[in-house]
Amino acid sequence: MFVDSHCHADFPELGARESEVLAAMAANGVGQAICVSVRLEDFSRLRALAGRHPEYWASVGVHPDNTGCEEPDVARLCELAADPKVVAIGETGLDYHWHKDAPEWQRTRFRTHIRAAKACGKPLIVHTRDAAADTLRILREEDAAVCGGVMHCFTESRQIAEAALALGFYISFSGIITFRNAADLKKVAAWMPLDRLLIETDSPYLAPAPHRGKTNEPAWVKHVAEELAFLRGVPLPVIEEATTNNFFRLFRHAHPA
Repeated sequence: MFVDSHCHADFPELGARESEVLAAMAANGVGQAICVSVRLEDFSRLRALAGRHPEYWASVGVHPDNTGCEEPDVARLCELAADPKVVAIGETGLDYHWHKDAPEWQRTRFRTHIRAAKACGKPLIVHTRDAAADTLRILREEDAAVCGGVMHCFTESRQIAEAALALGFYISFSGIITFRNAADLKKVAAWMPLDRLLIETDSPYLAPAPHRGKTNEPAWVKHVAEELAFLRGVPLPVIEEATTNNFFRLFRHAHPA
């Protein structure tokens, strides 16, 4: 069984095809996925989707890019995270790509999520873009090693990966590693310790080869695993077993259906 450690199956592009998406997962050996929260206003929709299907788990959090939405506090996040279908806090982190002024409100929100994860005993799903140094600094300052988590959709250097691993975090690769222009990232993926490796789609975004330009979906996480097997020179079942075991080790509140 493959597991998609990060998707947005509640988004309209996939939510409108709910049964079809699940059928494609089954056909490709993808047994489970985490539907990742980006706004608290949408959490009830996401939670309802996870409640309808044993294949789906949920997280709760507010994406660092989002503005004009409900701002989380520790108590609210922990309240929602008490739901047994919620296995993680996030996605959270820092994104300076669209917010080039590196706003303090992003850093404050990030700290709130880390404190909630520690308080409720569930791991973090961390997004970082053009902000790796600050992301690592805040993780250290907030002692995020206590709760642990994953650096999702990883696109950074080996040095950044080593720093995240030193904090006890896992590294998740998306369909980006199948792109021809991702040579440096492929090297990081080939080097990554097998016991810290996760796979994801971040669907409906970032469809892997051979589906580039299409709406991504959880079934296609298998292509990420296939690329990892090729880069590391191992049989596909080695990646399948390792990433699935890693998933349940990190997201310990999840369990096989």
